[in-house]
Amino acid sequence: MKRHIIQALFFLLIVTGSSAQELNTFFNETDSFLKANIIDGRVKYNAIKENPEALKAILHLAKDISVSESEAMNYQAFWINAYNLIVIDGIVKNYPLKSPLDVDGFFDKAKHSIGGKMITLNGIENELLRAKFPNEPRFHFVLVCGGLGCPPIINETYTPKKLETQLQRQTVLAMNNPSFIRVEGNKVNVSQIFEWYKDDFERVGGIVAFINKFKTSKLPEAVQLGYYPYDWTLNSK
Repeated sequence: MKRHIIQALFFLLIVTGSSAQELNTFFNETDSFLKANIIDGRVKYNAIKENPEALKAILHLAKDISVSESEAMNYQAFWINAYNLIVIDGIVKNYPLKSPLDVDGFFDKAKHSIGGKMITLNGIENELLRAKFPNEPRFHFVLVCGGLGCPPIINETYTPKKLETQLQRQTVLAMNNPSFIRVEGNKVNVSQIFEWYKDDFERVGGIVAFINKFKTSKLPEAVQLGYYPYDWTLNSK
C-alpha cells in the first residue's frame, strides 16, 4: 500500500514538474517572439506571415498547458499572453486586412485549441479572466484586440513574477495618455472600453475613481464623461 502511494506521489511530482517546465518554456518563447515582432506597440504582421514558424510552435506548445486559477499569477499571465498571441495568429492567417473586424466571428465565433480548451477570444476574456477575477479591471489594458483603440501591445511576455508590476505599468500609461483619456476643460472623453465594461469599473468605485487612481493629473469628481468612437484600424507596423 505504501509503495503504491509513493509511486503515485512520484508520478504526480513528475507531471507537476513537466507542466511547470512547459509553462516556463511558453513564457520564454513568447518573450522572444514579441521582442522580435513588436515595435512601439505595433505588430509586424507581414514579417510574421512570411515566417510563422515561431508563432505556430508557441501555440502548439500552449495547446495542452494546464493552469489553475488557484495559482492566480500563473493563470492570469498565461491567459493574457494566450489572448494576445491568438489575436496575432488570427490576423496573420487573414492578412492583409484593415481591421480584425474584417474577419467574421473573429472574437465570438472562431474557437482555438489552447490551455486544454476549445475557446473563443471572448471566452478567454469574459469567462476565464473577467468572471474569475471580477475585481481586476486592469485586464482591459493588457488584452490587445489588434485595433489601434486598444492600449498598445508590449514587446515582452507577461510573467507570474512581474505580472503585478506589468498590470500597474500598462494601466498607468493608459490613464496618463492624453490620446486615451481626452481632457477638454470639464469634459472628458474616454475609450469605449469604459462604456462596454462599465460594470467592471463600477465594482471598484466607478470610472472616474478608477482613472484617478492611476492618473497624475486628477479628474474632478463632477466631470462630464463621454466616450469617443473605438478605432478598430489594425495595429500593424
